[in-house]
Amino acid sequence: MKRFILLGIVALGLLPLTSFASQKGVNPPNIIVIVTDDHGYADFGAYEGSSPDLKTPHLDALAKNGAVVTNGYSTAPQCTPSRAAISTSRYQTRFALDDNDLAPMDINETTIAEKLKDAGYTTGFVGKWHLNPNRLSTLWMKDHYSEGLKQKKVRIPENISRPYFPMSRGYSDYYDGALSTYLRNYDLQGKAIKHQREVDKKTFRVDKQTDAALAFLDKNHNKPFFLHLNYYAPHVPMEVVKKHFDRFPGEMTERRRWGLASLAAIDDGIGAVMESLRKYKIEENTIVFYFADNGAPLKIKKEDLPFNAAGGWSGSLNGELVGEKGMISEGGVRVPYLVYWKGKIPAQVYHKPVSTMDAGATALALAGVTVKKGELDGVDLMPYLSKKNKSNPHEYLYWRFWGQSAIRSEKWKFFELENGVQMLFDMTDPLPERINLIKSHPELAANLQKKLATWRNQQKRPGFIHKFHREAKAFDHYFNFKK
Repeated sequence: MKRFILLGIVALGLLPLTSFASQKGVNPPNIIVIVTDDHGYADFGAYEGSSPDLKTPHLDALAKNGAVVTNGYSTAPQCTPSRAAISTSRYQTRFALDDNDLAPMDINETTIAEKLKDAGYTTGFVGKWHLNPNRLSTLWMKDHYSEGLKQKKVRIPENISRPYFPMSRGYSDYYDGALSTYLRNYDLQGKAIKHQREVDKKTFRVDKQTDAALAFLDKNHNKPFFLHLNYYAPHVPMEVVKKHFDRFPGEMTERRRWGLASLAAIDDGIGAVMESLRKYKIEENTIVFYFADNGAPLKIKKEDLPFNAAGGWSGSLNGELVGEKGMISEGGVRVPYLVYWKGKIPAQVYHKPVSTMDAGATALALAGVTVKKGELDGVDLMPYLSKKNKSNPHEYLYWRFWGQSAIRSEKWKFFELENGVQMLFDMTDPLPERINLIKSHPELAANLQKKLATWRNQQKRPGFIHKFHREAKAFDHYFNFKK
């Protein structure tokens, strides 16, 4: 069976950090989290039925020796809320970051990086953060920057926005930037520098983010580290990069060529990161998580729009899954997911549902960081991936986004939409979310509805946060509501 690998976060060690320090020859584990952006489930070579046109040899190699998770989920089908949960190991609905418009992330939320830094780790961030205030943050501006509400092109001064950026959220080393502008405190030779803004319009963003990750490893390989590497791809805007595009000749849409080329560039980066770990002889003491923030945006028709067109299809594919970005159906929230730790996690295909929040919880457990009961929603995956615990990591997973909500157990997924629609699906079906079984299992549906409603009303903004309208066209298309 083919197996898929996605990296997301690395966490090692089952003893407290002080215990590692007291053991001769034993070092605290390093942690690496690699997150891709708008990356569809079908575009992961280790999965059965994955896209045949992929070229990701480095990920494929990791997948053969790691834990390929087939039911790995993000907490939202959109960038900001999903990344908030990854960064905190908590449902973003707990602190009201339900969609992109509600950024920034609550300044009072504690990140995984802050906890690991307090435990003695050097913490690094590279790439797309997306948890800071932006031009859509009108609710935040009312209290913190009312001047922005008057501006046609909002520009939030750095002295106001800086408390929300990685350098203020627990990251000691940072190379923060998505496209061509970076805030950094070290250079590409791994030398510490004073905080500065760098503009680089010549280097392809994926290659730049890889270079920054490698510089972080050069700088910090001899100490316990946590590296959060967020690639800004295959998310649009598209960039024509000849050396990557030339790998995919022949007839295909240019959007698909972009998706394949950007994923190949990410694969190159992962290969370089792993080679660096081997060069410094720390591969066996480093756990790597790889996953996406959400599924691919198909815009229903997967139109091959011009390169300069804003938005649109990212060129990635969700395969047989129903739906896409913006929907809490499988195509929007089930993502490529892989965990690799040489010698510690056996090669396997793992089918039980897990969350991207679990990377942070695993990291803290391995670093020996104590958390209060109920503080995190993520789960330490080591007992499960090491095959010591054969039960489910999560009894239930929950989603709420716009006018949508859902709950998933190992076998069932129940939807309740703001417009009153309810659906129940058997997730053991090889092609789930096709047959609504709610009339066949009314008692089961009622029980799941009660649990979901209780959870929904416990969030910072109770109930639904929007009417069911933004997503209506997509749901009508994928679930045939109008038939």
